[in-house]
Amino acid sequence: MSAQADPQVTDPQDAAPPVLRGVLRLDEPMARHVSWRAGGPAARAYFPADLADLCAFLATLQAGEPVLFVGLGSNLLVRDGGFNGTVIFTHGSLNRLCMQEDGLVYAEAGVASPKLARFVANQGCAAGEFLAGIPGSLGGALAMNAGCHGGETWQHVVRVLMVDRQGRCHERGPDEFAVAYRHVALRAASDEWFAAAWLRFPAGDSATARARIKQLLERRIATQPLSQPNAGSVFRNPPGDHAARLIEAAGLKGHAIGGARVSEMHANFVVNPENRASATEIEMLVGQIQATVREKFDIELVPEVRIVGEKLETAG
Repeated sequence: MSAQADPQVTDPQDAAPPVLRGVLRLDEPMARHVSWRAGGPAARAYFPADLADLCAFLATLQAGEPVLFVGLGSNLLVRDGGFNGTVIFTHGSLNRLCMQEDGLVYAEAGVASPKLARFVANQGCAAGEFLAGIPGSLGGALAMNAGCHGGETWQHVVRVLMVDRQGRCHERGPDEFAVAYRHVALRAASDEWFAAAWLRFPAGDSATARARIKQLLERRIATQPLSQPNAGSVFRNPPGDHAARLIEAAGLKGHAIGGARVSEMHANFVVNPENRASATEIEMLVGQIQATVREKFDIELVPEVRIVGEKLETAG
């Protein structure tokens, strides 16, 4: 092994600013980047070149700068007043995906969950097929313990790579997180985001796994309004019940506020069928669904979707 020179120690005040390789945009319309196709702009949007570039960019931010990580925008609504901070887009940049010699799958946060499902199947592994039914990226799946068809993301996590506000990376194990149904949080308060994960899947048969993925995708197409802008399931399923059943029993299928409507195909989906719904209308409809179900069944539906940003100020 060749010897390596000791790293140079430099006074931070003397250090040259990092050369960033990504793209920074101002007032970026978030409706272009969320699957609901609605919402206001981000004050700043950064599209990193790769993980190293992301770390360099984070180190340039002011201490109090609000930061939002976005993958495919499939579980997110940005209010019409926009997000007064920096949005970092991981899809297309944090996209490394490989099988390691130790049998673990290494995947960065921007890898789409369906792509990860196909990769796992092609590696001769089982139990990753459920990821094909999650319409987001791995970063979002890690952040909310996304799951469907009997599988959940954190069942397969061996460790994760986090990046903090100073652009430093940290490897963390599952024991450092509180993991629950559609909720994940660091046990120790810390301003960090998911950058990658090492995942373990049991051995299986590639052909069987691919057939299962095909079956799950066909089921999604048949039961979910995928041809209309939506954010997937809006609410978590309450214990022992299904949000869709409660919403339908409340008579809300097809109910609309402005351009936002409860899907007739799947009651736990709010759709924007004509691309004219505002984020305000979508949020109002989500709130009305909660209120109606609470009134009729005394059950509090908890949103799965994340709503961020400022409400649009109106005159009067």
